[in-house]
Amino acid sequence: MRGALAQRISSVPPSGIRKFFDIIATMDDVISLGVGEPDFDTPGHITQAGIRSLERGETSYTSNSGMLELREELSKHLNRLYGVEYSPADELLITVGVSEALYLALLTAVDLGDEVIVPEPCFVSYKPGVIFAGGTPVTVEARVENGFEITAAEIEGKITSKTKALLIGYPNNPTGAVMSRTRLEEIAAVAEKHDLIVISDEIYDRLVYGVEHVCFSSLPNMRERTILLGGFSKTYAMTGWRLGYAAASAPVLDGMRKAHQYMIMCAPTTAQVAGIEALRNGEKAVQEMLAEYDQRRRVIVDGLNSIGMPCFEPQGAFYAFPSIQNTSLSSEEFSEKLLFEQKVAVVPGTAFGQCGEGYVRCAYATSMVNIEEALGRMEDIVKRYHK
Repeated sequence: MRGALAQRISSVPPSGIRKFFDIIATMDDVISLGVGEPDFDTPGHITQAGIRSLERGETSYTSNSGMLELREELSKHLNRLYGVEYSPADELLITVGVSEALYLALLTAVDLGDEVIVPEPCFVSYKPGVIFAGGTPVTVEARVENGFEITAAEIEGKITSKTKALLIGYPNNPTGAVMSRTRLEEIAAVAEKHDLIVISDEIYDRLVYGVEHVCFSSLPNMRERTILLGGFSKTYAMTGWRLGYAAASAPVLDGMRKAHQYMIMCAPTTAQVAGIEALRNGEKAVQEMLAEYDQRRRVIVDGLNSIGMPCFEPQGAFYAFPSIQNTSLSSEEFSEKLLFEQKVAVVPGTAFGQCGEGYVRCAYATSMVNIEEALGRMEDIVKRYHK
């Protein structure tokens, strides 16, 4: 059937992550450092809250915006953590994961032909999301020399008359970088100067190690021009519950809600009830998981450095992004040989943008035993293909 696929779909390649996951599914006994998903179970009291809601027969639609009780808890949560206030009534939207929130933000903010500045390496869906919304992604390369932080000058150098928005994601996937307050304030000044919307994906906001996470909308004059995205998947080990949110000024949020109404109706009711419990009583579990991630982080970064894979020290999320430039292999070749020869799965850096060449992403959301075993197998590949 000629012309069945729209150009915006045909122009976007399949996810570079998904290719490796499909291969892993056909293999036995693979140690996966590829999946960006907590290996912890959802804390029991959160799961039980969802179960009790089902037993009570709470299986109907909720408000399009999400349960008011959940939005009220979320409003208090953001104010308590970051000192930024959002009205539960008209400035918060509960979504089906932060993935839906991201697409709604782009769909609402971006018109055909608008340019959106996207720092790379970045989460795989950022550039396709811009394209699906009718926009044009304009990339800015984050470099290890700057700790994978982007600078205001680099962003300003990419601004044209068509630039509408800036899409950032810190703590960063795949590098684990966390932006400093100073650099974010400088970027905020550029956004204000050029009247840009800032879409800030902060899904890893609670997973930081010894540094401060700065909520972008809490910066001076940024609340009204920021679309803040977040969710429950990473912080509370609730990936399969599919629960996220967007926070924005009422006019912007109203536009996002409109698209949400027609596409989704509402986030899962059971997940929303569980989300209320997570916000009210989940902090102890968050801190326990964070402490475990921190231990794993130290082991994997030290281990990678010791086997000849120089690794920037990640300060957020649960990813390490080591260099494989001591080998004669490309990122994809390294990942394939590691998988087929040693049964260890990582993701080639190029899945997150071409500037990711020479790196691989290793998720340390797995057991310490798996991390230590994987490091030994990776050392064999590094030695065998050393330049």
